[in-house]
Amino acid sequence: MAGLRGGIDLGGTKIQTVVVDAGNEVRGQARRPTPTGGSPAGVAAAVEEALREAAGTAGIDPTQLVGVGVGSPGTVSQADVVSSARNLPGWDGSFPLGRTLSEALGTEVRVGNDVQVAVEGEFALGAGREFSSLLGVWWGTGVGGGIVLDGKPWLGRGAAGEIGHMVVERGGARCPCGRRGCMEAYAGRAAMEAEARRRHQDGAGTDLFKLMHKHDKPRLTSGIWERALDRGDKIAAQLIGRAVEALGTGIASAVNLLDVEAVAIGGGLGERFCDRYMDDLRAEMQKHLFVDEDPPTVRVAELGDLGGAIGASLLIT
Repeated sequence: MAGLRGGIDLGGTKIQTVVVDAGNEVRGQARRPTPTGGSPAGVAAAVEEALREAAGTAGIDPTQLVGVGVGSPGTVSQADVVSSARNLPGWDGSFPLGRTLSEALGTEVRVGNDVQVAVEGEFALGAGREFSSLLGVWWGTGVGGGIVLDGKPWLGRGAAGEIGHMVVERGGARCPCGRRGCMEAYAGRAAMEAEARRRHQDGAGTDLFKLMHKHDKPRLTSGIWERALDRGDKIAAQLIGRAVEALGTGIASAVNLLDVEAVAIGGGLGERFCDRYMDDLRAEMQKHLFVDEDPPTVRVAELGDLGGAIGASLLIT
């Protein structure tokens, strides 16, 4: 049991934790919903509880871990302070997540951007392992990105990879970030739900909210969108189609700048829908690629629900 590491994927809807061994095999795991209200300190307490549960399923105490890596939304400083994690409750400012969790768990804690660490996991162990450069696009509550160039993560000044805030339509839809025309304003789950509500209130018929209540969900999850699509729901089809169009436009623009070998698509919506819409996504990208005769390989992320947490564990070496 020597060399065990913890990994935490802190998302807008869930907290996924794992304990992995030196061979990156999962020895324990736990999953809890992300608090929908409260403060960063409350979120940190929920994260601590989830990690303790994963350690318990592995038969150890958190103090026995070599360390714990955390993938968090927002901007992460070198001191493991998380800022502007707006998909989390009350997190408009900054909070010392790394120090808080380290003191609570009794082991080293390192924090990285949630999508970047998931992309690094795919690069090392999943869909990107045969390439030297990779763009990851995580389609979920928001739209996040991560970049690996020449085998190394590209972090910029700490906020690289924010592909969800590439402008796909100047002066377009209002994004949760407050700006207009971002990819996330069309493809992020939260923005899609807001648009579905607006259309529904304006009289458009849809089963989305009936299904949400029927299945006792607090929001339009990826599973609810899928059920609506399977029923032939027109609003669901229109909004998913609009999201895929925005994704294809933004991804192609990023590829034109970075010229990566491959693109991995992850996240709750990405993993559920990308196989279903892969041809549409590639066709939309093709319209905008400068070198259209040699497009990058596009794949769905391979590590699944545990990918973000496994990727976060790689922060501990």
